Amino acid sequence: MIRAKGRLLPILVFLATWGMSHEASAIAASNLAPHRAIYEMSLGEARSGSSISAIDGRMVFEFTGSSCDGYSLNMRMVTQMTDSQGESNLSDLRSSTWEQGNGKKFRFQSAQYLNDKLGEVTMGRAVRGTPDDSVTVRLSQPVRDELDLAEPVLFPTQHSLALIERAVTGKTVFQAKVYDGSEKGQKVYDTTAFIGKRVRPGSDRDRLEKVAQEKKLGELPSWPISIGYFDLTDGDLTPSYQIDFRLYENGVSRDLLIDYGEFTVQGRLTSLEYLKEKQCK
Repeated sequence: MIRAKGRLLPILVFLATWGMSHEASAIAASNLAPHRAIYEMSLGEARSGSSISAIDGRMVFEFTGSSCDGYSLNMRMVTQMTDSQGESNLSDLRSSTWEQGNGKKFRFQSAQYLNDKLGEVTMGRAVRGTPDDSVTVRLSQPVRDELDLAEPVLFPTQHSLALIERAVTGKTVFQAKVYDGSEKGQKVYDTTAFIGKRVRPGSDRDRLEKVAQEKKLGELPSWPISIGYFDLTDGDLTPSYQIDFRLYENGVSRDLLIDYGEFTVQGRLTSLEYLKEKQCK
């Protein structure tokens, strides 16, 4: 599953505290397919006041792992953005995370390049304590710092698993606080996900991209998903950004739309490779 700003955007034991049974969480985890997906990114809509006239790029997203070995998410998104004056900038965002299968540990690092020059680098790790499930974050870049997250938070793969479980069981709204190391590792987002009506396998097979047809995504149940990411600090009722996508039961996403307010970015699935799945012993 894809997350905003490349994180996209889940884990078994800890999810029980959000009302998810161990059986349901295990089923959601077992359905996740290790995969590498490539999306062509382009400008969707430039709204009034936006200075963006064109966006062209590509995002590569790779998900691997299991509940016993932990889950790894690797992403790279390279986009060229052109403004209304014709000036272009090349952005290169790289992100890598790992989560322990039981949701107790989380490692993250990201790097942002602008016009081939390294800018922001973030690196850190988070540990979930017992018995209160509070999270301690230790940052090593951009500066050494330590944060205590007293409120319950989900890590990215935890959030994805919880979202899939709720979709499978017919829930339509899912609210959670998510920590993924964004904004120099300082940010916790309030998220609200709206889960649309289940799309029956085979019902829209003819409308899928060629690669989605070849990989038989149409044979899986799926759901339209919309997730708003809200800033906890300013109390703004408008999301900082919003992602809409089609989520399949195996964790693959397609038909992306990222809404930044002044403009939107579309992501079209152009390549999908299923990776070798490592079974838990």
